Amino acid sequence: MRSRNRLEGGDNALLTSLQMQEADQAAIAGGAEGSALMQAAGAAVAVAVGVRWKMRPVIVLCGPGNNGGDGFVAASHLRSAGWPVKLALLGSRDALVGEAAGAADLWHGSTVPFLPGCLDGAGIVVDAMFGAGLSRPLAGPALDLVMALKHRHIPVCAIDVPSGVDGSTGDVLGAAARAEVTVTFFRKKPGHLLYPGRGLCGDVVLADIGIPASVLNAGSQDTWENGPDLWLESYPWPQPEGFKYKRGEVLVLGGEAVTGASRMTALAASRAGAGLVTVAAPVRVWSIYAASLMNAIVHSFDGPTDFNTMLADARRNVIAIGPGAGVNASTRDYVLAALATKRAVVLDADALTSFAEAPEQLFDAIKGPCVLTPHAGEFLRLFDVDGDKLHRTRRAAQRCGAVVILKGPDTVIAAPDGRAIINANAPPQLATGGSGDVLTGFVAALLAQGMAPFEAAAAAVWLHGAAASHFGLGLVAQDLPDVLPAVLQNLKALSDTVGRS
Repeated sequence: MRSRNRLEGGDNALLTSLQMQEADQAAIAGGAEGSALMQAAGAAVAVAVGVRWKMRPVIVLCGPGNNGGDGFVAASHLRSAGWPVKLALLGSRDALVGEAAGAADLWHGSTVPFLPGCLDGAGIVVDAMFGAGLSRPLAGPALDLVMALKHRHIPVCAIDVPSGVDGSTGDVLGAAARAEVTVTFFRKKPGHLLYPGRGLCGDVVLADIGIPASVLNAGSQDTWENGPDLWLESYPWPQPEGFKYKRGEVLVLGGEAVTGASRMTALAASRAGAGLVTVAAPVRVWSIYAASLMNAIVHSFDGPTDFNTMLADARRNVIAIGPGAGVNASTRDYVLAALATKRAVVLDADALTSFAEAPEQLFDAIKGPCVLTPHAGEFLRLFDVDGDKLHRTRRAAQRCGAVVILKGPDTVIAAPDGRAIINANAPPQLATGGSGDVLTGFVAALLAQGMAPFEAAAAAVWLHGAAASHFGLGLVAQDLPDVLPAVLQNLKALSDTVGRS
């Protein structure tokens, strides 16, 4: 990944509600006018409405704070452009302070009671009730309006986040509005990417309102949205002077009962660029692996002694264990033997569940580069942590000393040092058996080629989602390695373009 200093100004950075407040304050301290920022925010909302929908009656629901002030500005801009606009204010106009009061003074249109009936006749709702900093469940008239919205088919444009969504976590505070489009400012928040908030935001529009990137404190950014900007500079493209061992060798532990899982891992590692892939196949099913894996070297083994002999070859610089391995003491022993080499290890599926009764044994054994790739159930078997998904993944990585990929539609990647990335490019068709086995192979291959664990995990997760999107509907897991070359060609073209700029 690029250095922190180079990342700080990037659009990939995600800010908590508190960090966004600090950015606002720093911009104002640096000479920006708070009223100008609010004017720019409201204007951006009006533009988003005009781009999204044809002209129709609009009701703007304004809360008592700066989010409501943005709503007043948006209402004024829409009214000036000829849109029929009504505005409903939660609370008294006299209670507004600061920039919000100034924005309200500039509103000369219709104001109606803040009651569910204000939705009558509306063709668009602008939700300016509460922003990302809301810390309590909706109640009273605001809750009544959100519940009324649930029973009407009126499109909603939310300002910052849909009211009721915690911008820092994506959690719903009791109830929340559902938007077709959400307009946010300067940087996205984690709640735009983490479910359930992500499912309520609709399309997220990131608007520039004049806050300079320089307001972000040096070294303070620790959360990003996944994308090539974060890791493309360190991506291990094939080099003219390269050879197979320079591109690394992945050793995949094969299973006996479910052979397809580790075979997909092996194919994925080959497609993702590993110079060699070796599969340790249990002797009783060796022929299945040997007959089906033309891309890999298949060695039979019969117990720990044979496996340790394979580990003795230091050219096998990454070991992938878990897919189809079986949940048993033998799998635990193979994991511990692999970790004892202090080479890079990727652990998934059965390799994780085999330690469900003794997670500390696994954590204590992690001394070298390691990536864990649990889904939600596997995560719960290992880690007793509460909180939102981002917090839980961070705590888990710190506890075990490995990079943790907590998989899902909003996959979170966390490093032991506290850095975290949220992935947002995974399409629904990735929810299919075996897709995690493929991801294990992608991660292992990138580690084998020299990427650091955090960057390798982020790149692999992004490629995984991009491959699924490229294939489209009807995806099964074994399609992912087959379409990866097309995704890599596009990524290489992007890399070449960036390199020339």
